[in-house]
Amino acid sequence: MPRRRTSLKRKRADKKRLLRNLKVKQQLKKALKKFQALLSTKNINEAKTSLVKIFSQLDKAAKKRIIHSNTARRKKSRLARRLSKTT
Repeated sequence: MPRRRTSLKRKRADKKRLLRNLKVKQQLKKALKKFQALLSTKNINEAKTSLVKIFSQLDKAAKKRIIHSNTARRKKSRLARRLSKTT
């Protein structure tokens, strides 16, 4: 258990940051699952609009360093490739 005030404050801040980051990651996972469902039902137009939103979410998460920038790039590339294969 931390004793110093700064350590206690750091612990509180870390908890807030963790919860905020988890929320962003959960939203990303939901969007990715929705995109997969759209591809499996051959709903291409909605998948394209969903892909634009996912790209935006990935870029924002990478900018805030919630995920690594290369991870975001890799995911974007793979999603775009998957969409192009279905069309």
